[in-house]
Amino acid sequence: MGERLPTWFISHGGGPWPWIPEMRAMFANLEAALKGIAAAVGKPRAVLCISGHWENEAFAVMHAARPPMVYDYYGFPPHTYEIVYPAPGAPELAERTAALIEGAGLSARLDDEQGFDHGTFVPLAVMYPEADVPVFQVSIRRDYDPAAHVALGRALAPLREEGVLILGSGLSYHNLRLMGPEARAPSSAFDAWLTQALALPPAERLEAVLNWEKAPAARIAHPREDHLVPLFVALGAAEHEPAIRDYHEEGLFGGVTASNFRFG
Repeated sequence: MGERLPTWFISHGGGPWPWIPEMRAMFANLEAALKGIAAAVGKPRAVLCISGHWENEAFAVMHAARPPMVYDYYGFPPHTYEIVYPAPGAPELAERTAALIEGAGLSARLDDEQGFDHGTFVPLAVMYPEADVPVFQVSIRRDYDPAAHVALGRALAPLREEGVLILGSGLSYHNLRLMGPEARAPSSAFDAWLTQALALPPAERLEAVLNWEKAPAARIAHPREDHLVPLFVALGAAEHEPAIRDYHEEGLFGGVTASNFRFG
């Protein structure tokens, strides 16, 4: 068994921002934070990304040796639909991961078709620009059930001692219909609650997260919680370890507050 790696929940930004100069400038602090994760971890055996952009009825594990690209964004310049992040997949680790999930009493399947969505290839291109670390994904479940995704994280926890970096990739605020100055109050309120909740002792923290809909501005910050669900997994994989907010920014897109959290 090796050193136990931390897990992270990251706010992955907007669309293919590293390839658009004006957007990259807006996300300069996020870029620095992502590079800081890579510096802290070094090159892991693999990165396992749980992205808010891949949903299934049951958990699925990316199994391709050479995953294709998924351009799951709209209205961006033509060159952003030609991006290739050529990191290898991790089929053997995918099989190990599916076995861990099933061993926890959760349904899982291997998926040989799924490619890297932008919740994965965008942060990874910043963290490991040489694409020399194997990358694979586990889908979130379409029911968004908090307890099931915490349980997924618990099932994945042994991978942390096997050199696998577990990265929950979403956004701490994700309401595309309420951006700009109108997002300032709800995103700030929810982010403040989230920061306080994750600082609680483990049992209280878990209860707060499982009941996240009671948080201030919860359903304004997350009309659909697809971009919050990856946090449940990152937390479950480090359930009894402290959380540290290692990126925080106010005023993105003219008003959005967003944060990243490290567990362990």
